[in-house]
Amino acid sequence: MKLELHVHTKYSKDSFLCFLPLYLKCRLLHMEYIAITEHNNIEGGLQFQKYCKLHGDKVHVIVGEEINTQDGEIIGLFLSQNIVPGKSAVETISDIKSQNGIVLVPHPYDEKRAKTVLKECVIAENRELIDCIEVYNGRNSSLHYGNKQLEIGDRYGIPHVIGSDAHTWMEIGRNYMVVDAQVDSPEHFKGVIETAKFHKKSCIRSAHVVTKFVKAVKLMRKGKFDELYRIVIRKFKKGVH
Repeated sequence: MKLELHVHTKYSKDSFLCFLPLYLKCRLLHMEYIAITEHNNIEGGLQFQKYCKLHGDKVHVIVGEEINTQDGEIIGLFLSQNIVPGKSAVETISDIKSQNGIVLVPHPYDEKRAKTVLKECVIAENRELIDCIEVYNGRNSSLHYGNKQLEIGDRYGIPHVIGSDAHTWMEIGRNYMVVDAQVDSPEHFKGVIETAKFHKKSCIRSAHVVTKFVKAVKLMRKGKFDELYRIVIRKFKKGVH
């Protein structure tokens, strides 16, 4: 069975991915399990779960959330309630565990996303509470990042997973795990990742362009022109330097 982790839909700030193309792609590629991990909400996961059940329950949805913490991003899986962003990593991990959820560290090394990477010292301090860590992320813009992610996972003895980090239709089904049992609970999840086989493909660079465009459009729709201006100026300054 195929399991794809770390997927964003239209319920995230930087994705327009709608349910119909996502569902069709999952069926076409025989993707039995998919974890929807929106930025700072579980609404996408809950709604896609309902959508899949209405269409025959052939695609099983793990409800998750990619949460902004004071120390970097953390993913919670098998959630039933939103985790409030902006807390410390320790508080966020505690909130996930209070729901009997899975604590997953996404992209533990990425120079392009340095502000969102969970600090390594935090990973080290909380290694016993972290259930799994991405040793490859489908949006790695460099193979070097994947090598460093694997090193971090090995260094702290944390179980390995890979995440697609898909934001677009074209990224679905490129980075996933093949598991030999059902993944219907946190306990099942912990068991199957121990023997999972990884299927990895390199980043589709144009997908990064798409998500930047989507984020800009969503900011404009909400009238957040000041925030959009700050992002543009920050990118311009990086380009100059």
